[in-house]
Amino acid sequence: MHEIIGVVLKGVRPLRCLALIASVAALGCHAQTSVPAGGAQAVQVGVKLTPEMARRVEVMIRNKAQVSLDYAISIGEPSKGEIAGYDQIVVTFTADGKAIKSAAFLLSDDGRTLAQFTKFDLSQDPKDKVSAAGRPARGGAQNAPVLIVGYDDLECPFCARMNAEIFPALLDRYKNQVRVVYRDFPLYEIHPWAMHAAIDANCLGASSTAGYWNFIDYVHAHADELAGAEKTAAKADATLDKLALDEGARQKVNTAELAACVQKQDDSKVKASVEEAEGEPLRVDSTPVLFINGEKVEGIVPIETLDRIIDGALIAAGKTPPPPVSPPPAAPVTAPVPVAAPTRPAAKPGS
Repeated sequence: MHEIIGVVLKGVRPLRCLALIASVAALGCHAQTSVPAGGAQAVQVGVKLTPEMARRVEVMIRNKAQVSLDYAISIGEPSKGEIAGYDQIVVTFTADGKAIKSAAFLLSDDGRTLAQFTKFDLSQDPKDKVSAAGRPARGGAQNAPVLIVGYDDLECPFCARMNAEIFPALLDRYKNQVRVVYRDFPLYEIHPWAMHAAIDANCLGASSTAGYWNFIDYVHAHADELAGAEKTAAKADATLDKLALDEGARQKVNTAELAACVQKQDDSKVKASVEEAEGEPLRVDSTPVLFINGEKVEGIVPIETLDRIIDGALIAAGKTPPPPVSPPPAAPVTAPVPVAAPTRPAAKPGS
């Protein structure tokens, strides 16, 4: 409700402030709240509300949002609203003489209805809100109708499952209609070698898309083994470096440049990716997270759910979704061949 949620308040009873923010946000969930018809007063732009009308508004907000009496509420003069029949008023919440937060409400011209609403900007294509620029890709070309951007942590077991099972199934069905890109989101506070792995992957990806994906696939498939018996990050880091250099040699990249990149371990681009993902409008805080033409999908979800989202994105782009991939036919069940019971050899004469 006008960005009430998520505001950082400093120096004024933080726990009570959070309660205030949550309660005002809850008020926004009610589209309209009407005051009793009797005694309602007309509202005019630029004319201060009468004390009686201002009190009606304050009591309604305080009661509906359960705003503590520790907070004073002041109401500004009505200004021209964006909806016919409603003027805008700005309500300010104050504690200890300091303004904590302001929120815009709508008040009907007849003074009978108080409302609050949130506007969303639809001018930008959701697909453009998460960038795939400069990242190695799988699947379709750059102009593929569906872009899937996955935020990946190479030490995350759920990411490994998605990489091994979900993405191959999607590419098998949609082929060049989808383009898959990974962005870095290593949870390095809990995954000790995830940052190192992301850096090594990017060192490879700068010279070889095939090398990048080979490295990604191998690390996800063998994450449990990378730290070795020692189970240390140092062991995992050394293994990752060797894997990257060996893959670079197979792809015939410039080995000196690759080795220098691996040795430098510059984490600035990875941290920039994490910071961008954590901010607006993406708000990523875990892995795996997918954006399918801008639609956010958190965690592991059934393949049928992803199919439905991708089908919808294709239809929106004027494309026809392909039919689902049929599972391989089951082997025919045949009746077991009867096995004759062993016969006891006949007794020899005289035995």
